[in-house]
Amino acid sequence: MFPVNYASHLKLLAEYNQWMNEKLYGVCSSLSDEGLRQDRGAFFGSIYLTLNHIMYGDLAFMSRFTGDPETVPELGAELFAGFEELKQARFALDSRLVAWAKSLSPEWLAEVQTYKSKVDGKMRSVPRWALVTHMFNHQTHHRGQITTLLAQMGLDVGSTDIPFMPQFVAE
Repeated sequence: MFPVNYASHLKLLAEYNQWMNEKLYGVCSSLSDEGLRQDRGAFFGSIYLTLNHIMYGDLAFMSRFTGDPETVPELGAELFAGFEELKQARFALDSRLVAWAKSLSPEWLAEVQTYKSKVDGKMRSVPRWALVTHMFNHQTHHRGQITTLLAQMGLDVGSTDIPFMPQFVAE
């Protein structure tokens, strides 16, 4: 059945994000702190800093969308003391994202959001549906970088495809 509205699509993306982060963090939990922080030539260097960047992006957008958190550090700031703290915060934010996505209305999504980018300092005015889409796309993009790094280490997170989510397994 095709989603009734775009908000249902975003709910699916929030659930996909949660599912993938559980899988990804599960594999990353098997690595040492040194292994997580080793510069592997990725855009953000290490697996840990890439995970940190994904979290940063989500917090920045949720700050714009909901006001929580009230402020976000500068781009590139290390947000947590270590992997376990990052992991717990990630799982909490993913639960929040799923609940939030369920609450989105077509009217809210259609509104234009004006904000100052922390990337280039420019003011931007973008429909919220496009910004929420970008937030989920941004997560997927950087998780793809991490799954590549893990694969190069011989570690497999399994399928990353939406149809393989548990809710789509036929009895």
